Amino acid sequence: MTSVAGLVLAAGEGRRYGMPKALVVHRGRLFVESTVDRLRAAGCTRIVVVAGAAADEVRRADLGDADVVENLDWATGMGSSLRRGIEALQETALQETALQGEDAVAVMTVDLPGVTAEAIARVLEHASTKALAAATYDGRRGHPVLIGREHWQGVHEVAQGDSGARAYLKRHEVTEVACDDVADGHDVDRPEDLPG
Repeated sequence: MTSVAGLVLAAGEGRRYGMPKALVVHRGRLFVESTVDRLRAAGCTRIVVVAGAAADEVRRADLGDADVVENLDWATGMGSSLRRGIEALQETALQETALQGEDAVAVMTVDLPGVTAEAIARVLEHASTKALAAATYDGRRGHPVLIGREHWQGVHEVAQGDSGARAYLKRHEVTEVACDDVADGHDVDRPEDLPG
């Protein structure tokens, strides 16, 4: 059976929002909590949260058995958080047999309250060690992005600034999974962007 980790990128300071978006409360849960909840509900076997600007507060959040790792370089952009998350997954893989490690990781940014567990599960259906897949909304790629274990090192090498895995994905074939019918892929940059 395929095992997929969930990776939550939650390290930014949320300059445009006015506070770290990991700590935004929406429908009674912090963004970071609800993102972990949805990844777990979709079937992720392990969840890693990369914290930064609000690391202490994120550690105190209700995240169940999710692992929180800190990105000390969070101010350089999302790419460093993606690298830190992959490092955490690789560290665990070294301690486990190949049969116990995750085959792929589903990457989510913390500011996507409209991405449902159903959309995440739909992308997870494509999981394998060789997988590269992404949800699409109105024909545009969004999250989650599914990265098979065979691609982790390549993504780690190119993830820079705020582009994350974009440069790597441009050079490889990516399975696009339409999720418009079950989710809204818009990110929340400012308080006025919050859905009702």
